[in-house]
Order: sequence, then C-alpha cells, then structure tokens
Amino acid sequence: MYSDKKNVLQLLALLKAYNIRHMVLCPGSRNSPLNHSLSTDDWFTCYSVTDERSAGFFAIGIIQHIQEAVAVCCTSGSAVLNLAPAVAEAYYQMLPLVIISADRPAAWVGQMDGQTLPQPGVFNTLVKKSVQLPEPQSPEEDWYCNRLINEALLALDTQGKGPVQINIPLSEPLFQYAKEALPEVRKINRGICCPSFKEQTAAESYLNRFREAKRPLLLIGQHLPDNALAPWLKRLKEQEDCLIFAEHLSNVHVKEVSTFFDAVLYKLPEEQKKELAPDLVITLSGHIVSKRIKQWIRSNPPAGHWHISESGEIADLFQSLTEIIACDSLSFIKELITEDHTTAEHKPYQEAWERCESLYTPSQPAWSDLYAVQQLCENIPANASLHLANSSSVRYAQLFPLPQNTHVFCNRGTNGIEGSLSTAVGYSAASERKTFLLTGDLSFFYDMNGLWNPHISPNLRILLNNNNGGEIFYTLPGLSHSGALNPYIAGNHHQSASAWAESAGFLYLQASDEKELKENIAIFVSPETKGPVLLEVFSTIENNTEILRKYYKQVVSS
Repeated sequence: MYSDKKNVLQLLALLKAYNIRHMVLCPGSRNSPLNHSLSTDDWFTCYSVTDERSAGFFAIGIIQHIQEAVAVCCTSGSAVLNLAPAVAEAYYQMLPLVIISADRPAAWVGQMDGQTLPQPGVFNTLVKKSVQLPEPQSPEEDWYCNRLINEALLALDTQGKGPVQINIPLSEPLFQYAKEALPEVRKINRGICCPSFKEQTAAESYLNRFREAKRPLLLIGQHLPDNALAPWLKRLKEQEDCLIFAEHLSNVHVKEVSTFFDAVLYKLPEEQKKELAPDLVITLSGHIVSKRIKQWIRSNPPAGHWHISESGEIADLFQSLTEIIACDSLSFIKELITEDHTTAEHKPYQEAWERCESLYTPSQPAWSDLYAVQQLCENIPANASLHLANSSSVRYAQLFPLPQNTHVFCNRGTNGIEGSLSTAVGYSAASERKTFLLTGDLSFFYDMNGLWNPHISPNLRILLNNNNGGEIFYTLPGLSHSGALNPYIAGNHHQSASAWAESAGFLYLQASDEKELKENIAIFVSPETKGPVLLEVFSTIENNTEILRKYYKQVVSS
C-alpha cells in the first residue's frame, strides 16, 4: 500500500516513467510517506543509509557504476543541508543525482517549529533545477505538480547531466497508507535538441583549422568508463600530427594516449617546454588533476583553446578560451577523422614529444606512501575498479601504470576531502567488480561514517596510507615554514583505523615496512580472500616528503 499523499504518488509514478530505480533512503519521520511507499514497491531498489553526509556520496558511487540517475531521499531541516557536499560533487562531475527533500508546510518555516528551514533552492546554483511541489487540492494543482516533477527530471540530462532537487512539503497526518496503486501520469518527452556537429559549425570549418595547427593537443579530462572514445582517438593520432594526453581518470586506455605527461613536464627545461607548447588545445570531458599541465599551458598561451561541452557552459581553464563547442566528445572526434585524408609520413610534433617521453624511466621509490601506491597499482587484478581519494592519492596514482581494463574514479568535481569512502562503498554495493579505494588518513577518518551502513560489499578493498596528517601541506612551497602547520593546517593526529574497520566487519591488515606490505598486499588483492579488507600502511610525513622529492628528480634520466 502507498501513502495517500498526492504529490508522493505523482512523484513515484514519474520516477518509474523515467526509469529511476535506485533509491538511497535516509531515515526520518517527515519523509516516511516517501520511504514507506518506495521501499514497499518491489520495482525500486532501495538502500538504507542513516547519515545524509554519507548517503549523498553513496548515491554518487552507484551512479558511477550504473551511469543512470539515482535518488536520495531525506527528511526535513538540517538533514537537507548535510547533502550539500555530495550535491556539489555531483554538479561538477555532471552526475544525475535526484535530491528528494521532504519538507514541512511553508507556513511553519521561521515560526520556531522543529526541523524547519527554507529548503526550496537551498542548493542554489549547484543544482540544474530546484522545484517546490504543491500539496494538490485541485485538478489545476495536480497538473502543476506533474509539470514540476517532469521539469526536474528532464533537467537531469538537458545540456549535460547534473543534480536536481525536488522539495516536497508533507502535512500531517503522515502515516496513512491507503492507496493500492499509483495514478496514471503524464511523462513529458524531450525531442532531439542537440544537432550534429556539422550543423553547429559556421562557414569556417573546425576540421580545417585543426589541420592548420602545427602543434594541436587534445587533453581529456575525467570521464566515466566508456569504450566508445578510445578507438576513435587511436585513429586520430594515427592520421594527424597531434598529441593526446589523458589522466587515469579519463578511463581512456590506448597506447596512443600519453598518461605520464605530468612527470615528463617536471624535468623538461623551460626553453623546451616553450618549444613543445601547443598552439591549439582541445579539452574534452571533465576535470584535469595535473597542476603542472595547467601551469605549462597558462605560461604558454595557445592561439586557440576549444572546450567541448554538451552543456555549452564556459570553462576557461587555461585563461585562453576561444571556442566553446556544445557537442559531445565522441561526435566531435569523429568529425576530425575523414576516410579520404592522407596520413602524413612525417609528424614533427608527435616525434618531438615522443623523444622526451622516451626518457621517462620511473624510479623505484623507497619505503613511503608513494611506495605503497606503486605496489597497489602493480598488483590490482584485471577487471577491477579503483577509487581514489583527493589530494596525494589521486596524484600519486597517476605516476604508475594500471591494467588497461581498470575503471578509475575520483570525486574531482569539487576536489573535497569528504565522501571518498562513502562513494567507494556505494559503488561496490551496486557493482560486482572488485572495488579498491586508495585513500589517505584525513580523507578516511573524515568520512568514517561511510562504513556505518548495512551495504558493505565483500568485494571492497581499502588501502589506507596513514602518515598521521595531511602530507600534501608539507610539499607546498612556503607553507612548511608556518608555525601553525602541525596543529592547525595539516591536521596531525595519532589515530589508527584498526578498531573501526574490525567493528565494521573488515579483515584488518597493516604494514610498517616493505616486507609487511608485500606479504599483506598479496592477501589484500587475492580473489581467495573473502569479505571486505582494509590494509593500513604506516609511514611518516617527513620521510614521505623526502622520498617524493627524490622520486621526481630521478624520474627522467639526465
């Protein structure tokens, strides 16, 4: 039986019409008509996560796996605010997250009534659409409620994907469940609103301008796993004299794409960097982690920078944007490849870069968290997924190769410390793939409540680099001289994850030297190991900082 609330019934019926099945439900009384109705309908897949701060990122993890919209439902008041970090992350990752926020009648907001605050539009510009549903009392209000829900759900993937908020006021009584079926509802369909790339271009051909460039560079940002783009990039590199750079987060795995450009750029003298600087930059997909490539291009501004974005929103990453092309990446790349074009025998730009890249010889780091990252990257099994916490974890992982079929994720939308653990937990709960999380101590302890839910997958593996603080702050020029660094900036501590991991049902392993790590990482990655595993690696910030410095100095032979 469903709730008798008309706005609840309309919402459920339209969630079905839009094929949004996965629901992350946070306990509460004001949202109980929603939670009851959703959880008793077998069409929906429901997950119970108590803490809203974790629940939003848990939903993001599911989205990353199924690549479809997922909803998170919360009660009224401050519960809504606790979803804000996940909403921001979903916005900048362009992920279709539906926030269903139960609310009290608007008349009681600001009247000293419990759990009330102005919820409509509370996420401001971090959602693509925010709607406030009525509590329908007439046919006109029924129509209005239907229209608002349609508008919100259509906005999930209009001009690119992103989060939406559906705020739903619910008056007492809340606990009447008398409806046996959902109503017939109107679903508003969207027609084709994105014409082909050729129709979007003016008389001047992007293809000709691309070929006129002497040093064109394609830079691919964060992208969900998708095999469609890789073969077209390979063809483009074979046909044209261009460079293609992609970080692990792009999930593009072909040998024609350079993934170690950050380490190579570290050693190149400024004069050579200037000679190799692109005169045309084309950016595809999402965020770029490397600060070094941002500095390289900003210091040597290209004549043209084209940003390919389905949303058509401006992203002037290098302060040299000349074109924003509202198109999906695959369609754009296909238009740069022609069957009748003769492949050039001599490719001076590619050859110049490849000479520099051939000098790339990764050194073997000594015992440190960098060493632990290398061991993880070298031992990840085939067909696994790797989640990376922000800061050092995502940067260190980029220095080492991964199996080509590894799916890589990181919450780079806002680059925040929160939610990395919850996202990996959510992903592993929805996926059958072995799921590895590489995280530092501050990210892990900040999000420890990510283990506080009943959906921990036996496929989850967590490698926790614990150096008792925020190591990256010690590598920033000038900050190391601050007297406030230890207690107030780097978050120094003396905590271990052992008790928390074991209480959450994890097999707990630890390593304090190379021997222990090699022994335990074999258990950590083994398919014979049953249940979730947490491997905590202990090191010191001082040693890690020195090893990182030496690694970069040795990474390219002189």
